[in-house]
Amino acid sequence: MDRNSPPPPLRKRRITYVDLVLIGLVVAMIAYAVYRVNDVLVYNWNWDRVFSFILRYDEETDRWVTNLLVQGLLTTLRLAIWSTILATIIGVIMGYWRRCNNLSLRIISRAYVELIRNIPPIVFIFIFYFFISSQIFPMIGLSNLRHDSPYMDNALFRILFGDPRLFENFIAGMICLAVFEGAYITEIVRAGIQSIGKGQWEAGRAIGLSHFNILRDVILPQAIRKILPPLAGQFITLIKDSAIVSLISIQELTFLATEVAATTTKVFETWILVGAMYFVLCYFFAYVFGKLEQRSARSNG
Repeated sequence: MDRNSPPPPLRKRRITYVDLVLIGLVVAMIAYAVYRVNDVLVYNWNWDRVFSFILRYDEETDRWVTNLLVQGLLTTLRLAIWSTILATIIGVIMGYWRRCNNLSLRIISRAYVELIRNIPPIVFIFIFYFFISSQIFPMIGLSNLRHDSPYMDNALFRILFGDPRLFENFIAGMICLAVFEGAYITEIVRAGIQSIGKGQWEAGRAIGLSHFNILRDVILPQAIRKILPPLAGQFITLIKDSAIVSLISIQELTFLATEVAATTTKVFETWILVGAMYFVLCYFFAYVFGKLEQRSARSNG
């Protein structure tokens, strides 16, 4: 085939008998679970009480506004975005340190990765929140911020960080997630840098580039294309892992879902709805990242 000719069209996917059998099994399992809940637990379903915590009618403004579950979902999304940005910065620095010639930097980065990866997330979050952030935040003045100041009490701040009164808790949860996920991003960056052949380093030295210039202009542009797909997957993982910070009273989706379930006593409806919200959010980003990866592959091909 001529290299300039267009690629052959993708074959259309067809549903096979195996797909039908698997779909039937999933439907049967769901039906059986509903039967057990209805007949064995004698559970009375009431979805309206739970759906009212998604949107509510505000009589003062005479319009529909978001309620607890949507607010928790937005907080989860904010946590995931800001934590991913901070975790990426940490991961890039530590990933480079893992491959640099300085022994002290290699020891620091290796100790960081091994420490975080071998401590349960719940233990790490409790240690950070109660023993570290409670000491650091007052020292840097974060606990003394005025929540009613014009710098915090405005629409842009609420969009980026949520309720100003909960800003300190939000920062604590964001840093917890970023430090924890940064260890995994460190390994992703290290593997991306390591995947570039030694010939690239030698070629850069041969033309007189410094170590930093080789890394910035030669190695990282090639490594970034390789680490973007796992970084996208880590972002989706971070959305699900953000539920852990509900243990330190960060008002994200899982924390507010617990309150809704306790208030309405509709446990099944609440957690089924919350699970669907997590699924839709994660699937949306997986779809978007998949399309971006396909476009990048076509442009590089």
